[in-house]
Amino acid sequence: MKPDHIRNFSIIAHIDHGKSTLADRMLEITGTIEKRKMQEQVLDSMELERERGITIKMQPVRMKWRIGNRIIRPFGESSSSPQTPQGGIGEKLSPQAGVNGEFILNLIDTPGHIDFSYEVSRALKAVEGSILLVDATQGVQAQTLTTLNMAREAGLTIIPVVSKIDSPLASTEEVVTEVCQLLNCKKEDVVKVSGKTGEGVAFLLDEIIRRVPAPREADGSDSEGTPSTPTPSFRSLIFDFQYSNHTGVIVFVRVMSGEVKKHDRLIFKIAGREFEAIEVGIFKPDNSPTEKLCEGEIGYIVTGIKEPGVASVGDTVASSKDSLPPLPGYMSPRPVVWASIYPESQDDLSLLRQALGRLRLTDSSFTYEEEASGTLGKGYRCGFLGMLHMEIVTERLRREFDLELVVTQPSINYAVTMKDGKEVTIYSPSLFPDDHEIKSVSEPIVTMKIITPPKFLGAIMKSLFDHEAEVTATENFGDNRTMLTLVMPLRELMRNFFDEVKSLSSGYASISYDITDNRIADVIRMDIMVADEPIVAFARVVSRRRAQEEATKMVEKLHNIMPRELFTYKIQAKAFGRIIASESISGKKKDAAATLSGGDITRKMKLREKQKEGRKRLKEHGSVNIPQDVFVKMMRSGD
Repeated sequence: MKPDHIRNFSIIAHIDHGKSTLADRMLEITGTIEKRKMQEQVLDSMELERERGITIKMQPVRMKWRIGNRIIRPFGESSSSPQTPQGGIGEKLSPQAGVNGEFILNLIDTPGHIDFSYEVSRALKAVEGSILLVDATQGVQAQTLTTLNMAREAGLTIIPVVSKIDSPLASTEEVVTEVCQLLNCKKEDVVKVSGKTGEGVAFLLDEIIRRVPAPREADGSDSEGTPSTPTPSFRSLIFDFQYSNHTGVIVFVRVMSGEVKKHDRLIFKIAGREFEAIEVGIFKPDNSPTEKLCEGEIGYIVTGIKEPGVASVGDTVASSKDSLPPLPGYMSPRPVVWASIYPESQDDLSLLRQALGRLRLTDSSFTYEEEASGTLGKGYRCGFLGMLHMEIVTERLRREFDLELVVTQPSINYAVTMKDGKEVTIYSPSLFPDDHEIKSVSEPIVTMKIITPPKFLGAIMKSLFDHEAEVTATENFGDNRTMLTLVMPLRELMRNFFDEVKSLSSGYASISYDITDNRIADVIRMDIMVADEPIVAFARVVSRRRAQEEATKMVEKLHNIMPRELFTYKIQAKAFGRIIASESISGKKKDAAATLSGGDITRKMKLREKQKEGRKRLKEHGSVNIPQDVFVKMMRSGD
């Protein structure tokens, strides 16, 4: 099909605003999936996605939609401003412009949670338009602003859509007004739909064809943005990939120019690896082989390559004869949360290594490197984009690869200047230097937006003070809501801040953030010792002013979940070069002579004395075995 009959678009929104439900109705109305085969969240293929009701991985799908022989009403007559390079509301068509025939609609469904913004950014690079979805029961949320800015920076055409208009709690007109103020458009520009009932979805499909521009041919610019001569040869951008045990790496591509067929000789431009296309195809939504992929289309190429590290998101797949430099790709994701992952049994280390390698083929946004601990053995230090991202990756390792894991407390990067002038980057609390060796420490800072009803402001402001936040701006936002702009240490954001704000606001507040800078931090390392043995997995970097509170809380928590041994041992927290919190777990009371009957009393006395000496030796030299579930409970301790 010609590029002018192709429309590539994504759906972007705050979490739980109905993206997957709207996608379901589109697939049903276009006949992409038969009604009898439909199920909720059809594009969310992972068990975890269905279980949690969230989208974790972007998912492309191709639909077909026919517009009859009719003239589409002109769009833009009511628009207050024309389209701009920063992303506009849509293209103006003259009243005489006739649109008819069958169109290909390539949809990329994207995650809504802030931890998966990297997934969203890649999806936006493969499309020309985005549906900005806003829930009629909730209005514009903080993450709505973040995803909107991403779409504008990508220069996409934006179609404002208000969803859940069938809900009895919907404030449709108020939310439409809010969207109009946000996008500087008029009410006629906003499409109203119900993903549940299907109301307005057919009209939205028409609007996508009318407003979203046809695919643009790659201009041949290199990765530095320097224009070069356009070429008709095959060139495509990798926006995702997956791995198959049978066929190797399968790359998801947006074709920028030319076409590709089965058995064509291709090359990864950055990796420099040539291969033959074993199969090319489209997403319906399952992989469906096709004769070829042409300019403007979104599809997949089966490479047959089984070695890790060859394919990468942002690389260019081109004809092996192509001589132009790679297309501009993506910025590499920057991990912000770090945690160490160890197999419960060291016999599973090689399985964990394979699992991490395979998982990274479907999620390129986390990193890992091998490390060793005297207490936990060998494992991997992993970097994640956020706390939810870390939880999802570790849960997938457990479910998909049947691994029992020990996961350490999450931490962030600290830039430490030592007293001897040496500068080091610390990403593990156990490697954080002693207080007397440090000259200064700097930590990542986030710029955050919180949108909340005013009645919750008092409680939220108190929480912000507790989390070392500084409010930089306050403004009224929409109908009876306030938006706070603030800066906060990333360290404090990880300290259960999301759940705390949701609880304080009865679920009405929304949060979005960006990591913006580093600043001086007043922090110190706190070690947790069990039977005088430091436990690497429990080491933490904490605010100096909260060290005593954190120490007491962790020691008490561990005291409540640790098993008893045959001897008494201590759980201690150490900081500032001294013990700042301590609890003892008494040994099991068992009388070795209890089963003896008759005989001289001295026999029992000798046996009890022997038991006493044994307990003394255990206390001096015995070690405490910490069960795996204790590590899990400590990780989920609410901090």
